[in-house]
Amino acid sequence: MTSLSIPMILASVLFAGLLTAVEVNGDNGAAVELVATVAEQREFDYFALAVQWPPTYCSKSTKCCDQSGCCRGEDSPTWFTIHGLWPDYNDGSWPSCCSGPAFDETEISSLLNVLDKYWPTLSCSKTSTCHNKKGLFWAHEWEKHGTCSSAVTGDEYSYFVTALNLYFKYNVTEVLFDAGYVPSNSEMYPSGGIIAAIENAFHTTPQLVCLKGALEEVRLCLTKDFKFRDCVAASDCPEYVSLPAFASLDATKPAGRLISGAESS
Repeated sequence: MTSLSIPMILASVLFAGLLTAVEVNGDNGAAVELVATVAEQREFDYFALAVQWPPTYCSKSTKCCDQSGCCRGEDSPTWFTIHGLWPDYNDGSWPSCCSGPAFDETEISSLLNVLDKYWPTLSCSKTSTCHNKKGLFWAHEWEKHGTCSSAVTGDEYSYFVTALNLYFKYNVTEVLFDAGYVPSNSEMYPSGGIIAAIENAFHTTPQLVCLKGALEEVRLCLTKDFKFRDCVAASDCPEYVSLPAFASLDATKPAGRLISGAESS
């Protein structure tokens, strides 16, 4: 297996002020009830680094578009990509859309090539932001999650650098491939074995998320000083799961509706 190259991304972790909350809007732009309401939002307890397996996520799609990582043919990602770095509470809820500046793409202009490869959108639909707008997947992640972790991760640029550094340092793709869990459209793997491989590598129990028996996401949970801790939520995968190989969509087809809608976490 060829290991993912690790770009030289170095940044100091900045510290920001205390957080206050604002109203969050759902993917359709309408106000929705938060797991942690505005009045309840408080300092978060830990981080979840969520990485997703693109072939499983892309199986939800019926059409293609230029922006989707599902539609890049031989260049479609065959490694776990970042879904997000999320601040969470120990009771299973999370803060959302805290006070802070709106997403500004120019702030991360030097990171765009790396983000497009390792943190791509896998959707043709624009995602909701915290300012009653639709925008890039990165805008959604910064405004919904990054603003709520800024006391630890700092400003927009530092938030994305922090997530990238954690992603490359704790390389889930490399761990699973080296343990023999490689993409296949015929093999089924024990979910307990996948968990054990990650436990052996990082000495922490991950949370697995599955879609129709296929591994869709792995979540690693960390303290606010980026030491591993167990995740609060349990895995929802069956005893045996697939890690499907990529069946890239036809990039010549016009953009259409995704069965599952836009990325929303």
